[in-house]
Amino acid sequence: MTELRNVEMDLARFRARVFVISLVVLTCFFLLAARLVYLQIWRHEDLRAQAESNRTSIVPIVPNRGLIQDRNGIVLASNYSAYTLEITPSKSGGVERTIDELAQVVDITPRDRRRFKRLMEESKSFESVPIRTRLTDVEVARFAAQRFRFPGVEIKARLFRNYPYGELASHVIGYIGRINRMEKEKIDDSEDQANYRGTEYIGKLGVEQNFESQLHGTTGVERMETSAGGRAVRKLASTPSTPGNMVMLSIDIKLQKLVEDMYGDRRGALVAIDPRNGEVIAFVSKPTFDPNLFVDGIDADSWAALNEDIDKPLLNRALRGTYPPGSTYKPLMAIAALNSGKRAANVVIQDNLTYSFGGRTFGSPEADRPGPKDMRLAIVGSSNVYFYSLANEMGVDLIHDQLAPFSLGQRTGIDLQGEVTGDLPSQEWKRKRFRKPEQQKWYAGETISLGIGQGYNNFTMLQMANAYATLASGGLRFKPRLVREIKDMVQHTSQRVASEALEPLPLNPEHVNVIRNAMHGVTLEGTSAKVFAGAGYTSGGKTGTAQAVGLRAGEKYSSLKADEHKRDHSLYVAFAPVENPTIALALIVENAGWGSTSAAPIARRVFDYWLLGQYPSEEDLAAVRKGEATAPIGKPRIASEIPWPR
Repeated sequence: MTELRNVEMDLARFRARVFVISLVVLTCFFLLAARLVYLQIWRHEDLRAQAESNRTSIVPIVPNRGLIQDRNGIVLASNYSAYTLEITPSKSGGVERTIDELAQVVDITPRDRRRFKRLMEESKSFESVPIRTRLTDVEVARFAAQRFRFPGVEIKARLFRNYPYGELASHVIGYIGRINRMEKEKIDDSEDQANYRGTEYIGKLGVEQNFESQLHGTTGVERMETSAGGRAVRKLASTPSTPGNMVMLSIDIKLQKLVEDMYGDRRGALVAIDPRNGEVIAFVSKPTFDPNLFVDGIDADSWAALNEDIDKPLLNRALRGTYPPGSTYKPLMAIAALNSGKRAANVVIQDNLTYSFGGRTFGSPEADRPGPKDMRLAIVGSSNVYFYSLANEMGVDLIHDQLAPFSLGQRTGIDLQGEVTGDLPSQEWKRKRFRKPEQQKWYAGETISLGIGQGYNNFTMLQMANAYATLASGGLRFKPRLVREIKDMVQHTSQRVASEALEPLPLNPEHVNVIRNAMHGVTLEGTSAKVFAGAGYTSGGKTGTAQAVGLRAGEKYSSLKADEHKRDHSLYVAFAPVENPTIALALIVENAGWGSTSAAPIARRVFDYWLLGQYPSEEDLAAVRKGEATAPIGKPRIASEIPWPR
């Protein structure tokens, strides 16, 4: 059968197909050209940067952390270089097997394993985690010879933080530790992300934490050319790191050690302030801890020992410990009465050793003497009845309004994190403090105990020292500061950190002199007269004894029968010299009984050191530690000749 074809139609179809194919090809060439133009023009810089990034790598240069010194230039925190053995879990091919094999080459203790496990949980799989720190040269050489056996394991040279005086002033200095996951996320969300590349440690407590930005420094970078396998070939460029600034504290480390030695194994806190400028001279919390334990990551046993210790060595008692002030509150009540006009200094109150209010009788210590008493005699003799009646006359709200400007019941603003507010009660305070309506009501009888520093009153020693610094200076107020100077070690410049001056209190000089003279009388004829006998300066002070636990109505306290942690606290507040105070302090010895036997002797030795340059004899120090000292015994040593702490 003959097939007839339409040649013209076939040609038309062919031409159509050729046209479509040509159009497709041209479109493809056009798209390719457009892509090339896009890559060469619009993406040029980006692609060039990516290519450069593939050819090079940026290596951060971690800066040297700044030093911490005391006011005399004694180094309290320094750095040293050491080798670490580190494992990158994602490259190791089995962490446990790798560690077992490493243990055949270098010593790896169970403590090292526990610390590594904890650090690995806080880190990402591609980050190297130290399994051993402070390797010896022999261990480094031994591992280098077996390096090929351990993929993902390497030796690194790192700077380590060292606290040469161990437990001394540890609550002030603080410590550094490895950056955890939460801190890492916080850094990544901040403007300091680039500056912390390569940094693995950060300040965790104290000055190390609060002045992290000053101590850390500026991270440098090295731009390295790398091979296809990622091996460094040569250095292309380098920007050196800038070491952190040196931070100089206002504390005197020799005085700090003296105070800590005088506490011995006892618990407590002491804060000494220069009332002229707000500088903190001593900041003691006992017991202390060794910050070196935290540098490499504290092991579980050491952490349990510190965290479960009944004496709570990790608690900064000067900053976060709140206590009823006891009789040390009475001079503040007196200045509040004078300022408010509620009671003049010459008003006489008959003290019969008991005060009745609302069907309840408030008593006085057995050693108190009855009789008429004005304000001075009430402070010198520590009359409870005088201040019971004063509290009743003033009322809780007036007491609060008069003493709140002294920074009681609020943060002082010291340059440390974690300060608590304490409690300066008022009716509004109680409404906010309690949830149940019956607990929110303020009862008139609750005011009575406030007059002698009991009841709801609770303050830190920092707040009490700051309040008496304000009183001693005649109303000058400062935010207490622990850091007095920051030094740039590159530019060789220094910046003095002055305490922030607050608005002075409008105290009447005559009223201030009344309180000063009364507190001076305490050291001449009052409860601390024996302790300050023969002192080469004038001082004002007030002893205090505060209940550690509440007593039921009619229950009598016995220090002999009470458990050690339930015994009364021993307190003392003071300033010197009376004419022009250069130091004011507040201290507590927990569960030590009368303020005149345990707290006041410590204050006497602090003043002797600061004002006279005297250091107690060994015999005297032993007596103070036992709570058996009054005036110094033995020949005092010259403070400047005492070696710096070692």
